[in-house]
Amino acid sequence: MTACSDLTEDQLLGGRVRLLQPRDGLRAGHDAVLLAAAIPARPGQLVLEAGCGSGAAFLCLLARVPDLTVLAVEREAGLAALARRNAALNGWAGRVTVLEGDVADPALRRALPRIDHGFANPPYWPAGTPPPSALRAGATHADAVALADWAGCLVGGLAHRGSATLVLPAARFAEGLAALATAGCGSLALLPLWPRAGVAAKRVLLAGRRGGRGPARVLPGLVLHGDDAAAEPVLRQGAALALG
Repeated sequence: MTACSDLTEDQLLGGRVRLLQPRDGLRAGHDAVLLAAAIPARPGQLVLEAGCGSGAAFLCLLARVPDLTVLAVEREAGLAALARRNAALNGWAGRVTVLEGDVADPALRRALPRIDHGFANPPYWPAGTPPPSALRAGATHADAVALADWAGCLVGGLAHRGSATLVLPAARFAEGLAALATAGCGSLALLPLWPRAGVAAKRVLLAGRRGGRGPARVLPGLVLHGDDAAAEPVLRQGAALALG
């Protein structure tokens, strides 16, 4: 890790992605990497990330599927600028557009183009208590931006059969599935992310397809750590996770 003023430079996917991010406040980790792995994008497609932060998730996606166009939305001006800087740092500035805006803003949604896939890692309060810094407080839900708003932003511009994917705390999976269904997604899927074998999931990946008509499914979960861990190819090598 290399310090850069009030930023640190970190690496994801075994060094394939370089990421400048704030030393304090919201910092990218496994959630962003796992979310990126779950996007069923193909070369030449357009993807949307809502609430991109410093850009960790879309950078990991570009590392796996480089011939993509990324449109990202971020409410915090400083993080939006940092996401653009990270895109350039990794050589993908020409493929990434970062807009400043709020996912709950109807005008922003109307201005978004048709997309092939949408994804988000909505921020949250890990223990139900607002974090100390102003940036983190500004980026938490605080019930001001409901999951319905995140799902609506992702699904509103989706092409038919396009995917919408969320990574969420496990306690919010029912709310997340309901939000995706209300926004117009079917063929819903839930993938539990287990910290260790035999331990309850703390995170889940949720996905749906616009206009999908398949049944809802609970997929085999992924163990992240320990002797039974199967996440190493995803976390270190950029392997994909199939939710579709």
